[in-house]
Amino acid sequence: MHNPPITSISNPLVKRLARLRKRRERDTTGHFLIEGTREVRRAVSENICIEQLLFAPDLAKQDGAAIAKRIAESIPITTVGVAVLSYLSRRTHPDGIIAVARAVPNRLIDLDLSATPLILVAEAIEKPGNLGAMIRTAEATSIDAVIATNPETDLTNPHVIRASQGAVFSVATTICNERELIKFLDSHGIQLFALTPDGNNDLWETDFTGSSAIAVGSEHQGLSEILREAGRSIRVPMAEPVDSLNTSVTAGVALYEAVRQRRQSRTSP
Repeated sequence: MHNPPITSISNPLVKRLARLRKRRERDTTGHFLIEGTREVRRAVSENICIEQLLFAPDLAKQDGAAIAKRIAESIPITTVGVAVLSYLSRRTHPDGIIAVARAVPNRLIDLDLSATPLILVAEAIEKPGNLGAMIRTAEATSIDAVIATNPETDLTNPHVIRASQGAVFSVATTICNERELIKFLDSHGIQLFALTPDGNNDLWETDFTGSSAIAVGSEHQGLSEILREAGRSIRVPMAEPVDSLNTSVTAGVALYEAVRQRRQSRTSP
């Protein structure tokens, strides 16, 4: 961190990294940005391939400086000015640290499932904040994996990373289409549960103690017909006049019910 800091947003490196704010560029290059001390720390602890770190000393706090010092032992550090860091940031109050990382795609066959897995399926989620919140809940409930089918947002979207608070780096996540999902679940003997407002069975009356995959759909479209037909239809009971919940809230309620049942079954005589 002894080279003169980059202070111009017209710098070629800054312009190249700014393009990573677009999904097309992330998909094309295989690179993405990780912003924030907490998120970068999580990425480092999970051995995410970080290739470069941008560090703004005038914005960084003690934790950020400590992470930068640790990373500097093996990864190039580029010192930047406040204007550059703020330009690349997606946050109102950036904390002075942004990592450039290489994405490592996870495949369905790479998932390491437990003997009786519990999986969250998130279909066609448009809002990165919702997807990130689901992944954060997945980590909190220690489920086996999150499978995103035909997502409208990618797993390396900055808002997914932030909403998950870095959990996207530790939770087993993958992307596939609906037919690939159904084939995978069938081959592993995993029951699919389709959460819809008009489901046939209440969540509380559904047994999740066996191998289970709980599917939630997008805010606007809900679950596709193919998943509704492939799964057992269930609903979250709601008092009138409420007829729907935020999709990440629905996922959280369902996952905690499944975990509650599993813990109870292990402790029951």
